[in-house]
Amino acid sequence: MRGVEGPFDHALDAFLAWCRAERAFSQNTLDAYRRDLRALQAHLHALGVDDPAEVTRTHLEQWTLDSMAAGLARSTVARRRASTGSFYRFLIEDDVLSVNPTEGWTVSSPRRPLPESISEAQVEALLATPNRNTAIGLRDATMLELLYATGLRVTELVSLPRSAVHDGWLVVRGKGGKERIVPVGDVAMDLLEDWLDLCDPDSKWVFATRTGKPMSRQNMWLRIRKHAKAAGIHGKVSPHVLRHAFATHLVAHGADLRAVQAMLGHASISTTEIYTHVARERLKRVHAESHPRG
Repeated sequence: MRGVEGPFDHALDAFLAWCRAERAFSQNTLDAYRRDLRALQAHLHALGVDDPAEVTRTHLEQWTLDSMAAGLARSTVARRRASTGSFYRFLIEDDVLSVNPTEGWTVSSPRRPLPESISEAQVEALLATPNRNTAIGLRDATMLELLYATGLRVTELVSLPRSAVHDGWLVVRGKGGKERIVPVGDVAMDLLEDWLDLCDPDSKWVFATRTGKPMSRQNMWLRIRKHAKAAGIHGKVSPHVLRHAFATHLVAHGADLRAVQAMLGHASISTTEIYTHVARERLKRVHAESHPRG
């Protein structure tokens, strides 16, 4: 139980109440803010500082150093920096403080890890695995071909309505309900048409279960892992890995980054730019493995 509340406690309570009432943040977000700012409070208390108005950038920079020395991940430290920045912006806007100590306080963002992908040869092996002479095999082959041909997210694929299918393209509803048009190559389109000819024409969904509902994401993951194992592909292979393969292979073959962004449904080009790094890393690896002086 906390003892007598001081200025930091009152400021934090007011900030969390504002986040809850004015910003309608989720309980998870509120809990994250509380944890981060209580950690800051404990650090300041050890320095004899209990008032947000007394905090300086030096205090905050020392907190960064102490956090990293304690083994915290850079991503955690960066999140704490963001929580503290939001806290002090609130105090400034609410006229509680006139000086913001977080200005100029930076924590370098963690390097975004390169997404896992598989080679073009591995993709070919994976796509060849389902037995297309059976209904389940044709369905699985169609789903795999569509994932690689379009870069759809797994949720977008399993919840794809028949009304989204057009001649050579799909209308996909992605994150935030935003629609985008995604082209589909001939191979995937021919398979999709064969699969739809086999399905109940009254079904709303392209990949419906026997109950008439869309296939679950979990079932899709299991199907891919089964076929990846049969294809001799080691490591984790998921729908997202095929999405990465789609983008990586497009960029490696010279596709325009803006076009790839549009097909993937990325809100920011910076998210898509990771695939230029993937392509460069692949070229470096090929050179190292193949060149006599690599």
